[in-house]
Amino acid sequence: MAQAPAPTFDDTFHDAFATLLRWRRDVRRFRPDPVPEALIETLLRAAHQAPSVGNSQPWRFVRVRDAGRLDAIVADFQACNARARSQQPAERQLAYGALKVEGLRDAPVQMAVFCDDATAQGHGLGQATMPETRAYSVVLAIHTLWLVARAHGLGVGWVSILSPDTVTRALDVPEGWRFVAWLCIGWPDQALEIPELETAGWQARAPRALVLER
Repeated sequence: MAQAPAPTFDDTFHDAFATLLRWRRDVRRFRPDPVPEALIETLLRAAHQAPSVGNSQPWRFVRVRDAGRLDAIVADFQACNARARSQQPAERQLAYGALKVEGLRDAPVQMAVFCDDATAQGHGLGQATMPETRAYSVVLAIHTLWLVARAHGLGVGWVSILSPDTVTRALDVPEGWRFVAWLCIGWPDQALEIPELETAGWQARAPRALVLER
C-alpha cells in the first residue's frame, strides 16, 4: 500500500506550536457564549487521535447537560473544596479561599472523562505490568483535546477537586469506568499567557526539572 509522504514542519510551525504550548492554560473564567457543536466534535475527533497503550483507546467522554446531575457535581465540589481549604495551613486558608478553581457554573460545555478499565480493545497489550497506562492514555487524549481547543480560541479548565465515586454515581456510567477528569470548556473571559495561580501569587513556576543520567 502506497504511503503518503511524511509532512515537514518548518520553523514557522515550530514557533506557532511553542506559542500554543505557552498559551495552553487552565481556564477558570468563561464567557457564557455557546460553543458550536461542530467545534466540540472537532475536539473529540482530535482527542481520539491520541496515542494509547496497546491501541486500547480507553477514553470515554460524557457530555453533561442535565441540570440535576450538574447540581450534584457542584455540591460535591463545594464539599470537597471546603475540606481542601481546611487542610491548608492556617496562614494559607484565606489565600486559598480567594482562588477561583473551577468553572462549573460558567463554562457552556461540561464534560467528564473516564477510563474504561474493562475495554477489550487492544487485548491488554502493554497493560499487564502497568495497568495505570490506560489512565495515562486518557490523559494524553485530554491534553490533545486541550491543545486543539486552545488553537481554536477555546479555554479548558480541569476540575480535580471532586470525589470520583460521587461523580461516577451522579453520571450513572457503565461499570468499569474510572473517573479521570472533569473539563469545563468555553470561551475564556480573559487572556492569560501566565498561569492564573502564578498571577494570583499562589505558586511560582518551578525551574525546569533536571534530567538525571545513569
